[in-house]
Amino acid sequence: MVAPRLLSAVMGVWLALMLLPGAAQASETWLGSTGARFEAPTHRYGHGIMGDLPEWGRLCLLHKGERICVTLPETRVFEDVAPRLADLDHDAVPEIVVVESSVARGAALTVYRLQDGRLDRIAAPPIGRRNRWLAPVGIADLDGDGAVEIAYIDRPHLAKRLRVWRFAGGALTHVADREELTNHRIGWEVIPGGIRHCGGAPEMVTASADWSAVTVSTLRDGRIKTREVGPYTGPGSLNSAVNCP
Repeated sequence: MVAPRLLSAVMGVWLALMLLPGAAQASETWLGSTGARFEAPTHRYGHGIMGDLPEWGRLCLLHKGERICVTLPETRVFEDVAPRLADLDHDAVPEIVVVESSVARGAALTVYRLQDGRLDRIAAPPIGRRNRWLAPVGIADLDGDGAVEIAYIDRPHLAKRLRVWRFAGGALTHVADREELTNHRIGWEVIPGGIRHCGGAPEMVTASADWSAVTVSTLRDGRIKTREVGPYTGPGSLNSAVNCP
């Protein structure tokens, strides 16, 4: 099982992200000796929710000297700042967690898993409408049951809903929602906040829906509880809150 602090450092704040030289031709993340990489920048979707960052048409896993890729059809793009790597099923091979958008049905939380030499796709239902997006918060065993959860904000500029899904048995299952939370403004090229581990249960760091407060949320008994921990003063206040006081 991956240590909680490793999950927080690698998957909450996405410190491993880097845009490669050459006019953002790729966006790459590493976890140990395994890498994940967006390639084939495109603007065919044209949503522009992340400022000048492109969308992406191809995802590659770099593992044990191999490069295993999936290329999306013209009707879908990866609409994300970077791929995320996490060992969701504890088999020592990281899965890739991304935001994948359909030109007709909007964004969906999507996991790609290495299976028999190819990347298999496992996706939650899409939001259901074009130009509707989600912003990941982080990945961790949020309730201590041994299974890994993935948290994101559904439509951070509209619905402002924190959603938690669990990955188990090769499938994504919805766990819980919490209203009136957000983590992204239109045009931002980053997603601030994340998941922190401060001695108790993992806490999801986001902002209140009106951007007045930094909030932390925990998952327990299938419910999300939220409290304010300070004023929101900019994206840095969310990133600072990820570091334990």
